[in-house]
Amino acid sequence: MLESIIDFLEPINTAALSNDEGFKDTQLGKHVQVYEDALPDIDHADLVIVGCNEMRGMGIQYDKQAGADEVRKEFYSLFYWHTEVIVADLGNIKTGATLNDSYAAVRLVVSELIEAGKKVLILGGAHDITTPQYEAYGRLNKIIDAVVVDAKIDLDMENVHLADQFLVDMFTGMPNHLKHYTHIGFQSYFMHPHMLETIDKLGFDCYRVGKVKEAIEEMEPPIRNCDMFSFDIAAIQHAHAPANIITPNGFNGEEACTLMQYAGMSAQCQTIGLYGYLPKQDQHNLTAKQQAHMLWYVLDGIQKGKQEASIDNKQAFNEFTMAFAEVETAFLQSKKTGRWWMQLHDGKYVACSYKDYITACNNDIPERWLRAVERS
Repeated sequence: MLESIIDFLEPINTAALSNDEGFKDTQLGKHVQVYEDALPDIDHADLVIVGCNEMRGMGIQYDKQAGADEVRKEFYSLFYWHTEVIVADLGNIKTGATLNDSYAAVRLVVSELIEAGKKVLILGGAHDITTPQYEAYGRLNKIIDAVVVDAKIDLDMENVHLADQFLVDMFTGMPNHLKHYTHIGFQSYFMHPHMLETIDKLGFDCYRVGKVKEAIEEMEPPIRNCDMFSFDIAAIQHAHAPANIITPNGFNGEEACTLMQYAGMSAQCQTIGLYGYLPKQDQHNLTAKQQAHMLWYVLDGIQKGKQEASIDNKQAFNEFTMAFAEVETAFLQSKKTGRWWMQLHDGKYVACSYKDYITACNNDIPERWLRAVERS
């Protein structure tokens, strides 16, 4: 399988990442299986990292970047806690002669890794690299749920940069492989009011940054339900990610780590993209450090997710049967992780929160249940 993608990958010089001193046994850099001289065996890998330095979607002036390695340098230096999680790093996807060439390379590499049953983390690139991340599923004829974290909703057709308008093709392109879309962390002053109305008519969900910060745990269910997760560092406050010069507001560093942890915990989420990092705009490498911590929390989420039982193993769940608004349904609570699921009208279970359960106990229909039924 890996032979089919090796031509699209560049190996990593780990000596350069560790300043020739090498990594200690207690650091991640000593335990990640890295593509240096030969591709590592990824058969048992829980997470496969691929770097991407294609930034031309933000403007032609960003044609030569090395953001992925800047983040790696910080990530590899972190302490190794998650002994149950096997990580492989396949290096950087080669930047093509054109932007479309880079898209094709990302699409091929990611789809091959998905088909091999791997959870893939795409590190770097402008936010429009979400496009080939999404198209990788189309290559496999999969219909997916997608979650995007960003201060803006990238539907600006008047902007010449693809990084600001790529969602148009994702929403309207044919053939379409998007079952549902959730946007987390938009900032209202960047949004045309009619745009939100349009997204609501499509049946998609959008959460304003202030609402998310009030109860971030409510974002765990949509992330648990998604197949694809895309995070633009523009969603993080400038104070916590100085390379973000779009807005001073947004999520703090800990909140960004929590959202990434949720993506790691999700057994359904197969790809995670972390985008929008320009090293030249960083200060003291703080944005690289922030992203490294976010990657560390993906590992934390994967290790926590390993504790979860299969939804078919009813012995591992507390079951609560109830009726709300003349609808009989069931809620399941995991005995191991405390997470919740609710049963839809067709018998299928979808991720939900404790708040949804309490809403149902009060004989009200949880909005999450209602919207899920509308989509099914």
